[in-house]
Amino acid sequence: MPELPEVEALREFLDEHLVGKEIARALPVAISVLKTYDPPLSAVDGATVSEVARHGKFLDIATDGPTGRLHLLVHLARAGWLQWRDPLPSGPPRPGKGPLALRTALTGGDGFDLTEAGTTKRLAVHLVRDPQDVPGVARLGPDPLAEDFDLAAFSALLSGERRQIKGALRDQSLIAGIGNAYSDEILHAAKTSPFKPTQNLTEAETAVLYEALRTTLREAVERSHGLAAGRLKAEKKSGLRVHGRTGEACPVCGDTIREVSFHDSSLQYCPTCQTGGKPLADRRTSKFLK
Repeated sequence: MPELPEVEALREFLDEHLVGKEIARALPVAISVLKTYDPPLSAVDGATVSEVARHGKFLDIATDGPTGRLHLLVHLARAGWLQWRDPLPSGPPRPGKGPLALRTALTGGDGFDLTEAGTTKRLAVHLVRDPQDVPGVARLGPDPLAEDFDLAAFSALLSGERRQIKGALRDQSLIAGIGNAYSDEILHAAKTSPFKPTQNLTEAETAVLYEALRTTLREAVERSHGLAAGRLKAEKKSGLRVHGRTGEACPVCGDTIREVSFHDSSLQYCPTCQTGGKPLADRRTSKFLK
């Protein structure tokens, strides 16, 4: 799933390639992709892209046209992606079982496709007059890379929480933009168990976690800076230390990276770095850590 660093890199890419250009037409190909109907998607035809912003994991393409300013908000979900095409393929896209969900054509002949792999279709596009009209945006917590997101703000957010830190970091209403992959990376950098209750964090542990969060996300954004949209997935994977690397050696201590599996996801961690050498509870094994 694209998370804050990849979406921020896409925002930078689109800011360079899209702002100032006119949209010829936006064509929904998959029935499930468009989540709003008023204003209609055709309202952006002939509009000029004025800004590209980010809200957590949402891309916000702002346009100015005959009907005023509109915002095309995109959430790529787990398997969605944006592919820049110069030029776009000739002829209208064909609805079907392929990955193409929405095509946006510019008057210059270039544009971008929104695609989604797999059969579970969660990629979402909203066309609204105000980004806050999208429930997923309205409920977002603070951006962890914002200037005013300091240690005091982070500590205040965690002070009222009573749950495992992994779940807290992934909660978009608490902190915007962090998903499964980067929460694993942050916790590994902080040498913190993903199962540790937030209420058990000391002031010193909270400070270490805050520094790991900011550093991990900033470094990921810096690695992605200037890359073409098509190269961002590979950059994300190559930069991860523990997430998605079950069975490999931890780059810090050399221990074997382990996994805990859930019904629709999994987490990865290093026992030596994060849990005192003890394995975490995994329903697929007989080893448990309380």
